[in-house]
Amino acid sequence: MLKKMMILAGAALVTAACGGNEKDYDATGTFEATETTVFAEQSGALLTFDVNEGDMLEAARQVGLIDTTQTWLKMMQTDATKAVYQSQKPDMERQIAATRQQLAKARQDEQRYRELVADGAAPSKMLDDATSQVKVLQKQLDAQISSLNTQLSTLNAQLSTADVQKEQLRDMLRKCHIVTPTKGTVLEKYVERGEFVSVGKPLFKMADTEAMFLRAYVTSAQLQNIRIGQQVKVFADYGDGQRKAYDGTVSWISSRSEFTPKTILTDDERADLVYAVKVAIRNDGFVKIGMYGEVKL
Repeated sequence: MLKKMMILAGAALVTAACGGNEKDYDATGTFEATETTVFAEQSGALLTFDVNEGDMLEAARQVGLIDTTQTWLKMMQTDATKAVYQSQKPDMERQIAATRQQLAKARQDEQRYRELVADGAAPSKMLDDATSQVKVLQKQLDAQISSLNTQLSTLNAQLSTADVQKEQLRDMLRKCHIVTPTKGTVLEKYVERGEFVSVGKPLFKMADTEAMFLRAYVTSAQLQNIRIGQQVKVFADYGDGQRKAYDGTVSWISSRSEFTPKTILTDDERADLVYAVKVAIRNDGFVKIGMYGEVKL
């Protein structure tokens, strides 16, 4: 009887040991979020900058302003230049009115002399002179029109150039306003109000901490059981056995293998090559970037 009880106890211990070695997850990894670094698009003093680490910012919110004084002055200069070009535009009809009148009078004379010559009342030389005068005045009129059209085209081109310059200045003014490109939480702040910033200088980094994902690694054997859009269970590990479960969706599977990262444990530790997968979750505020997580396929 005693021997039988010892055998049963040993079997129970073996069963418990085996059960304790079973893991309730298939892959592990760390939580990540899509991070965005906001850079200065213009140079100048940072007049306002309402950004603090940890702030939750909405998309398209203005959080700062770079000095716009020089850009405004250039816009005023461009407006003045456009006014000068506009005032130099010729009034074509007025400038050619005198020549048109002279040409009309010369044609009347030409017609009168033609009738007189036909009646024998005037020599043909008078008609020739009148015809020559009509031709001269016509050429003068054509030259005036051509010159005025060239002048007008040049001024219109200069006005178009000034319009383009003004649009460029408007764009520069727009870029002086620091606007959040997306919704997210401020992770890092690199500058303070009053500092001089140049184009390309990083101002702050933000990330969408509501739509996060777990980057986990699976073996080739597990890969055949995973597909895009698959619903899985994700666990955020807080340590000391504290975990929280989330519903996850496989959003990306790597198309190439890589060597197992040293900080990652896989279901098959003997496999050197693994595949990265991303599992998207909706964060309730408890999951942090870099936190350890597990996924159950």
